[in-house]
Amino acid sequence: MEANYLNDTVVMLAATVFVVVLFLRIGLPPILAYLVVGITVGPYGLALVYDVEQIRLLAEFGVVLLLFTIGLEFSAALLMHMKAVVLGLGSAQVLLTAGVTTVVGVALGMVLESALVLGGVIAMSSTALVTKQLADQTELQTRHGRNSLGILLFQDMMVVPFLILVAMLSGKAGETTVLTVVTALTEGALVLLLIFSFGRWVLRPLFREVARFHSAELFTLTVLLVVLCSAWLTNQIGLTLALGAFLAGMMLSETEFRHQVESEIRPFRDVLLGLFFITVGMLLDISILPDKWPEVLAMLLLMILLKSVLVSSFCRLGGWNAIDSIRTGLILAHGGEFGFAILIIAMETNILQQDEGQIMLAAMLCSMMLAPLIIRYNGPIAFRLMRESVKQSQREIKQEIQGRAHKLNKHVIVCGYGRVGQHTIGLLQAEGVECMAIDVDQTVVRQGMGDMKPVSYGDAGSLELLHACGLERAAALVLSMIDFHTAMQIITHVRSVNAEIPIVVRTRKELQLFQLYQAGATEVVADVFGSDQMITEEIVSRLHLKSS
Repeated sequence: MEANYLNDTVVMLAATVFVVVLFLRIGLPPILAYLVVGITVGPYGLALVYDVEQIRLLAEFGVVLLLFTIGLEFSAALLMHMKAVVLGLGSAQVLLTAGVTTVVGVALGMVLESALVLGGVIAMSSTALVTKQLADQTELQTRHGRNSLGILLFQDMMVVPFLILVAMLSGKAGETTVLTVVTALTEGALVLLLIFSFGRWVLRPLFREVARFHSAELFTLTVLLVVLCSAWLTNQIGLTLALGAFLAGMMLSETEFRHQVESEIRPFRDVLLGLFFITVGMLLDISILPDKWPEVLAMLLLMILLKSVLVSSFCRLGGWNAIDSIRTGLILAHGGEFGFAILIIAMETNILQQDEGQIMLAAMLCSMMLAPLIIRYNGPIAFRLMRESVKQSQREIKQEIQGRAHKLNKHVIVCGYGRVGQHTIGLLQAEGVECMAIDVDQTVVRQGMGDMKPVSYGDAGSLELLHACGLERAAALVLSMIDFHTAMQIITHVRSVNAEIPIVVRTRKELQLFQLYQAGATEVVADVFGSDQMITEEIVSRLHLKSS
């Protein structure tokens, strides 16, 4: 048995390496490669891997670690600020998507029980896929990124009620009473309070004590212990493991160890997350596709159109602009991992017949295979759908930036107004150097403007907007964002029109130093172990910018 398990592992890893390399060569996201590997080597494909259940149990920790690292980006204060999105947009999306799907299912001849379960399945989107893809694209902190995450958090919380519904429809919940529901809710509130209290009063001194030993192994073990304990607690009360991990990450985001924690956990997360998507692909019985492809296609189109339209509409009603609303709808227009959990139980308890379940499974997998492409190009798709609105918005943004920059000369343009961008602006102003920043995150821009800082909303990847910032008069350009591809794009654009302006770039990966220098960066600051203060001071000192 151990030999079989080792054989399965070797086969799966070999196939994964080969397919991921192939997909990267042709410019496709690795997530698609993982799904293809699962379909190919799984029991319904070439049947090269048999013990799917063991692999699936291990793969669940990939989702757990992903939600933990996402939690590191969101403090308790930010989550409270997002409560309108989580409870408002999230509840509207889940309940109405499930309701509309149920009505359509009954109209198409499904029994009510099957239609209700189908509604719950379609209401879910993939937290793992969305958060990873948006993180890779540095869009998590944008308005459409935060909207998407807020809705996903509510979806995660609704998994338990949907699972209870499935149990009741299958006749296995006869003992479920109002008292048991109230008891479960009380236990949930107590556990969440315990996690928040632990995070506030214990985690910071705990990690300070661990850091004193300067042991990377001890630090990593402590991080894993905190993640798994939090996930175990939420799982004990019937909530998802992923929700507990997210809360643990959110607690650690309040400490000074946030970035070290993220760097230690990232290798585990990426490997296990890839394994999760492989197990998703293994569930599909591809033998049904030749006969059932019209039903699969119809279900796929229904899912994508229904969810994108509903989510976009709710965002518009919530006061967001048309572009952000459409982008949020596109990001969530697919199936999700918790939808698979509901679907599998429904198939095992015969609420859904095998044919119905496999059609739904195939449609969900197809939607997840399309999702990385839709999410990657959510901006261009939304802009194409709202071309005139976008042109008008771009004109307004350009005019606003020009109004702020027209008096500036020999100034520094800072691309990105995150943590490091804010420190950079502060140090430049302290040195008496004129400067301005642009960022695509409207929240931080609004906060910066409220603090009377020289920051405007805009996409630094647009050469037209950089010219609006006074690029031809600027003394230097600072790229404070981490995203490598965005930095390369900006450097290439700027060097095509200005070969002399100093460009200082921040990167978190030392391996990218050479590529950035080759592209035309004047200085590259590696943000690996240094503090924000050290990074921004180095930027100022390398530019030799002092007040006259």
